[in-house]
Formats: sequence, structure tokens, C-alpha cells
Amino acid sequence: MFEKIVIANRGEIALRILRACRELGIKTVAVYSEADRDLKHVRLADEAVCIGPAASAGSYLNIPAIISAAEVTDAEAIHPGYGFLSENADFSEKVSQSGFVFIGPRPETIRMMGDKIAAKKAMQAAGIPCVPGNGDPLGEDEETNLKMAREIGYPVIIKAAGGGGGRGMRTVHTESALLNAIAMTKAEAGTAFGNSTVYMEKFLEDPRHIEFQVLADSHGNAIHLGERDCSMQRRHQKVVEEAPAPGITEEQRKQMGERCALACQEIGYLGAGTFEFLYEKGQFYFIEMNTRVQVEHPVTEMITGFDIVKEQLRIAAGEPLSITQEQVKFTGHAIECRLNAEDPKTFMPSPGVIDQFHMPGGPGIRCETHIYNGYKVPPYYDSMIGKLIAHGDDRASAIARMKTALSEMVIDGIKTNIPLQQSIMADAAFAQGGQNIHYLEKKLGIH
Repeated sequence: MFEKIVIANRGEIALRILRACRELGIKTVAVYSEADRDLKHVRLADEAVCIGPAASAGSYLNIPAIISAAEVTDAEAIHPGYGFLSENADFSEKVSQSGFVFIGPRPETIRMMGDKIAAKKAMQAAGIPCVPGNGDPLGEDEETNLKMAREIGYPVIIKAAGGGGGRGMRTVHTESALLNAIAMTKAEAGTAFGNSTVYMEKFLEDPRHIEFQVLADSHGNAIHLGERDCSMQRRHQKVVEEAPAPGITEEQRKQMGERCALACQEIGYLGAGTFEFLYEKGQFYFIEMNTRVQVEHPVTEMITGFDIVKEQLRIAAGEPLSITQEQVKFTGHAIECRLNAEDPKTFMPSPGVIDQFHMPGGPGIRCETHIYNGYKVPPYYDSMIGKLIAHGDDRASAIARMKTALSEMVIDGIKTNIPLQQSIMADAAFAQGGQNIHYLEKKLGIH
């Protein structure tokens, strides 16, 4: 096992990684921006190194500064968390070239999965079902593109090969709008991602977002930890996540989970990852793979009793998986509400000083956050300030516990989305389960 690692992130995920390291006896180095010197994990880490100004480009995205921090502290490995550089193949490569271990997949895997066309090809080869559409880059021949759309069937969606986070995509409902949509998406993709390549696939009108958690080691072993439902979304950003997904049968879980684990072995995957699917009319359609730990990993941990972050560290240190597929057992139901420093109606960020903070408790309640009384939420980063997780014997019990926990939580001094989360937990359709990815936006009146 490593003796010391650098945590190349901030906020609640940095604190989560630090806690896992402490349990394994690993010393930690916190890297931080000038705006983040008062972060909880910075105070708790064995060592801390300032790597640049508040702006992410000069700090958390500054590859030479992070690697230098590892060098001056004699660390052995770097954990990227999620966001920032976690899915940056160049970062993974430079970490390895500098003599350190990148706690995540190999750079070639990150590159392949970052290119949506290459990822789709790899998944098709591994037997993972994909959205109709061959995934080939669209050329300049208009007739070929029109013919392809007719074969797939309208509506279709034009996607940027290098896109992500809900950006670089355009839905087309009629043939007359197709060619213009392709041209516009290409132009936007070139500007936003430096890659104007686009492809076409079937647009699923009422899908759910279901994803499978996987883990794979360097000894050829791979397992899945079941699925999560992340369909409560606003502008393609997840708001509520849960596990297991309502309505997914044991047979479906076993079949898709085993396919995902097998795909990991076929592509030589290493570490923790997530296969994301659109699910409609009983069918799964692969959309992308996240080559990192997910924000919503706690719901899987709650129903399996398994520590995903500690397993990431073990895998990166060259150890085999600590459990087999047969040892994975699912117990009860877990729900996670993301807590954001934002206006619950306008969604405008709400940075500022937290005057009072009270964390809820009780059976089955877990709170992942880096905030504390007097902490100043900076305006420079993502607005998420924590996650509240509730576990119960069944889904109704988990919702009931979440309602109680949200009513107990106090965050004064800034605006938060707690009222929004309370309205979701009180929603009759959410209580039924199985709502599609458009449900929350319709509820909020967003079109």
C-alpha cells in the first residue's frame, strides 16, 4: 500500500478521499488554491501545498503544479477525485511519466472513453447494447446523412464526439431541419471542445438514466456493484440519485452488470468506473462511461456496505479486488440529495459565509460535506457543497428518512437547494418511482 498520496481536488470529495486514506494508514497531501486554504481537508491533511490562484486554470487544472507538489512532498500517487482533471488522459499520462501512480484508469482507456464514437465502438464490440445509429463521424455528403436519419427514424440527436455534461448535442425532429442542425453542432463542437466531429443516433423521448458501478483490478478481475437511477436531472445535471433503480429486476441487474464487468476485462479497464445507460421500454442503451469515482457513489456503498474509494486505492497499489462478484450483496434502498449553494428557484449560485450549520443524524443517515460554521463558500467553483444520503429497508423508508433529515438540516447565511429537494421528496410521482429524465424539468416548468 502507498505511504503517501496527493489529493488533487477540493471540497467534499477531497475530504472523502482523506478519510479513506486514514483508514488505510496512508499519509495525505492536500493541494489547494489561494481561495481554499480554509477547506476542512486542507486543515486535516498531513501536509498541504498551495498550487495557485483561485481560478481553476491556475490551480486545480494546473498539471505541472500538482505534479510538483507530489515531488516536493515525496508522495507516491495522485488521486484526482471527480471533475477537474479526473478524466484528463494527458494528466494521467504525465503523472505516470513523472514516476507517480495515477489512481484511476490508464491514459489510453480514458482517451477511448472520452471520445464518444470510440467508446461506442468499443462497447458494441464488447456486447454492450447501444443507442441505434452506427456511431460513425458524419461526413459532408448531405444525401448520406439524410439517408442515415431516415434509417434510424426521427427524432434523431446530433452529438459532439468530444462533448459531455449535456453540451454539444442537438435534437432534430424533421428532415428539413437536419442539415442545418449538423452544421450548427459541428461549429459549436469545434469552438467548445476543439473537435468538430459529430455523430448521429436515435433520440429516445422518455428514457430513464440508469448506470452500473464497476471495479476492475490489474489481475484481470472485474465486478459490478449494481445499478443507480439518476433520472432526476435539471439541464443534464443530476439532482437526486438512488440505488437500486426502481423497477429493475434481479435478472436485468445480473445480465447488464455481468456484461459491464466483462466489457471492463475486454478493454483492460483499471479502477472504479461507471457505465451510463438510457433505459426505455425495458431496454438499456449505452451512452458513455465515466472513468472515475462518481458523485453518487455513496448510494451504492450504502446498499452494498462496500467502500469504493478504499478499493480504488487498493487497486492502484496493485492489489487484487478484495471481494468477488458472489460476495456482493444488496441490502435495502438508498437515496442521495445533492446540496448546492444556489437559489432554489432561479438556480443562481449563492456564495458567502455560512453563519450556522447543523448536520442531521439518525438511523441510516450519512452526510458528505466539507462545510462548517464560519466557512466561506467561494464563487469560483461548482456550487455543490455536500450530499445527504438516506438508507432504509425499502424505498419508502429511505424517502421518509430523507424527508426527516432535510427538515433537520440547517445551513444559514447562504441560499441552498434544500427547499427543492424537499419538494422532490414530497412529490407523488417521485414516490411512485421510475420517472424519466425530463420529469423534474417539467415539474419546474423548464422547457
